[in-house]
Amino acid sequence: MEAKLNPHIDPHRDDEGSKLGMWLFLFTELLLFGGLFLVYSIYRMQNSEVFAHCGKGLNLTIGTINTIILLTSSLTVAMSITAIKKKNKKLSMVLLFITLLSALAFLVNKYFEWAHKIDLGIYPGSEYLKTAPHGEGLFYLLYYFMTGLHAFHVIVGAVLLSVILVFVARERITHDNNQLLENGGLYWHLVDLIWIYLFPLFYLIH
Repeated sequence: MEAKLNPHIDPHRDDEGSKLGMWLFLFTELLLFGGLFLVYSIYRMQNSEVFAHCGKGLNLTIGTINTIILLTSSLTVAMSITAIKKKNKKLSMVLLFITLLSALAFLVNKYFEWAHKIDLGIYPGSEYLKTAPHGEGLFYLLYYFMTGLHAFHVIVGAVLLSVILVFVARERITHDNNQLLENGGLYWHLVDLIWIYLFPLFYLIH
């Protein structure tokens, strides 16, 4: 009866199952990055002085700006969910758009940070690292791999939120049918959480 009264409700929809599936997926992602954090910690203990020296060579300003950007984007995606639940479609779309702009800003900053290091000849397999101390090569291998994997997750999250934005605009996501938006928000919070760990590991702990 409820499905007939409300055209937005799919009688075959399983919001709880969808949410559980997303949490299970996020758990596997945490296991992946948790393993990488463990590997990083082991190598850091073995090469503490070299890792500290390399960390000081990273651009703390860009890292800090990107941290602020992601924290802000987590806020805007959470506010977007609240807005759609309160039937404020336009505000929800604006907040999603701001989140997407934040993702773009993060990726642009990361591009310039990587480009600067590459211009200096500091990247896995470079002639510079072939002659550098062993620990330095390990540091930059982990740096490029872990921040690159995170950037890939940012891109995936941005694509997902872009699709969700279109769905909100077409009213396929509404105040009473917003589980996809909530799942997208959960994924984006994971992206933010991972960076919260990456930032101090590479930029702050010297």
